[in-house]
Amino acid sequence: MPNFPVSPAKQLALSESMKQYNVHEADLEENFIRGSGSGGQKINKTSSCVQLLHLPSGIEVRCQATRSQAMNRFFARRLLVEKIANIVEGKKSAEQQRFEKIRRQKRRRSKRAKEKMLGEKKHVSKKIQRRRVSENDF
Repeated sequence: MPNFPVSPAKQLALSESMKQYNVHEADLEENFIRGSGSGGQKINKTSSCVQLLHLPSGIEVRCQATRSQAMNRFFARRLLVEKIANIVEGKKSAEQQRFEKIRRQKRRRSKRAKEKMLGEKKHVSKKIQRRRVSENDF
């Protein structure tokens, strides 16, 4: 396993998780490509974006989290192991959970919940109106 500019504990955790999900360095095809997005001349000249392809599963990951190629190599491996773990364990990815949360938030309220919410709003507005009336009396 290559040496990354992270703490030994993080590097050990990555190697353990790679062993756990049977991901070997020999199975990875690593490419360095130019990143995209803002950054101007620097981003157009350096190949700091890392693209990892796990040959047995066909999963591809790109990482451009930092300006450092070495750190992006570490993050790409971590991301790849995370994706494989989600597939193996059948967990929903964090992105799917985020989309579901947004969908729940946008969903229409039930009649009962809407009536309760509107009743509370009316109650609060009446309290505020009473305060205004009592303030104007002085």
